[in-house]
Amino acid sequence: MLYTLFIAGITALRDYVATHVLTCLVPAFFLAGAMVTFINRQSVLMHLGGQASKPKSFTLASLASFFIAACSCTVIPVSSGLYYAGAGIGVAFIILWVAPASNILALVYTGNILGSELLIARVVAALFMAYVVGYVMSWVFCNEGPPPTTAMPQGDMEKAIGREEIILILLLALTLLLPNYLVTEGPYIYKVGVWGIGSSITAAYAIGSQNNDRLIEWMRETWWFVKTIFPLLLGGVFLVGVLGEVLPEELIKEYLGGNSIASSFAATLLGSVTYFATMTEAPFVDKLMQMGMGKGPALALLLTGPGLSLPNWLAIARVFGFKKALVYVPLIIALGTLVGWFFGNFIF
Repeated sequence: MLYTLFIAGITALRDYVATHVLTCLVPAFFLAGAMVTFINRQSVLMHLGGQASKPKSFTLASLASFFIAACSCTVIPVSSGLYYAGAGIGVAFIILWVAPASNILALVYTGNILGSELLIARVVAALFMAYVVGYVMSWVFCNEGPPPTTAMPQGDMEKAIGREEIILILLLALTLLLPNYLVTEGPYIYKVGVWGIGSSITAAYAIGSQNNDRLIEWMRETWWFVKTIFPLLLGGVFLVGVLGEVLPEELIKEYLGGNSIASSFAATLLGSVTYFATMTEAPFVDKLMQMGMGKGPALALLLTGPGLSLPNWLAIARVFGFKKALVYVPLIIALGTLVGWFFGNFIF
């Protein structure tokens, strides 16, 4: 029995490494490292304060969160750091939600494994939920005084990103996207060829446009993502293979099949208490869909799996306070359930 489970895990891992690492993960890690290195975060912070326009700050926080590759626990220092640096409570909780639920690494991987339909649904649903979370948290805690803040710099700020850096990030994004969306048929080597051409062009431009210190910093940030995420990702894929071997399909079809409100709630509840490292939710959902899971519950699990977890609940209560956790966690569970039901019945 143990040998069978081990082989199932190794098979899942082999298939994953053979078809996703080079043309999907490698450029995604370089892109994430570039976002951290080349975007002036202090300039962005100037627009996220509690007194800033909510539509503007919520939109900026939502879009910026797509480029923060973090799981439900590692995002807490980021969001709490912004909060205690002067960002509004709505902004802090938008980042707390969107970064793990819909970051660029997870989105690319979702599209690569589950297709563009679920990818688009994940983006739209995450943004909708982000605005609801932002406004609800701001409204409920509107009378609460601001936290002790670190003084925010005033006056003129450096621009968020330079022209050469924008071009570099666009090249990285194309290197990431083109192999997986330009080559949809034929041997995998075709994707590798497109990736190789894009990577060569991007590397040449990076060397010509950036000094050595910036390139070293970029590599350092990229390595941080690799060492933090990749081992967890491999472990998660192995576990998915094992679970696919032991979980009875009848159980999945009974509780997660179809697109009822009950099945979406079951998927949301499963995701909200289980810890998923970022990107590990996509192969897990793919396996459950092969076993009979509906698309609505799949979307709910894609969102709440990485966005919430039991350790995340406890950490939020400790960092932001019990009352905020008591509002945020049930709100996400309710929204995840409704979004899964709505998309499952009216969109998919």
